[in-house]
Amino acid sequence: MVTADDRGRTGGLPGVLKGLATTARTALRPTHTAEYPDVAPSLPPRSRGVIALLEENCTSCMLCARECPDWCIFIDSHKETIPAPTPGGRERQRNVLDRFAIDFSLCMYCGICVEVCPFDALHWSPQFEYAETDIRDLLHEKERLGAWMPTVPPPPALDERSAEPAEVAAANRPARGTGLVGGGAARPPRTVRPKVVREQPSTPPQDDP
Repeated sequence: MVTADDRGRTGGLPGVLKGLATTARTALRPTHTAEYPDVAPSLPPRSRGVIALLEENCTSCMLCARECPDWCIFIDSHKETIPAPTPGGRERQRNVLDRFAIDFSLCMYCGICVEVCPFDALHWSPQFEYAETDIRDLLHEKERLGAWMPTVPPPPALDERSAEPAEVAAANRPARGTGLVGGGAARPPRTVRPKVVREQPSTPPQDDP
């Protein structure tokens, strides 16, 4: 009489052989495992690793800090007076950036700050190796954010059939008064003719009856 234990022992052998065959077949195939960190991973072209800061482009407009949904951007600045370039001119003031910090423990990598920056001061870097053992160390100041700028990839080339950017077209547009006959000589002033005022004939006074 064949018991349940005997059936289990005899039925497990084909399964073991099938598993060994699968292991042997897989062992002969080339591996697709990336040996990180010995081998650097191949990242997509638009990877969102870390936000880099180009400090000289920042005007402390606070637009990125206001639009951030996580409130993880901290900016401090002060005003500095610039003397007039010419005698008798008026002095101007500019914002000087004192602090620019991003708390990556709060950041959700939405990219809104990069998109709304009007002066291209924030850029995406593919670097992602900035893990810390203490969550408080994920608050990165402007010095560390600026150190990631050399890792920012160049922007993609424009399409050859695309329209010329408005900034480039405005810079290449000739100045007014140029392009005339005679090597770009200035246009002569227009002669203004005096307006002739015609006198209305006066009606003779009528005698009272």
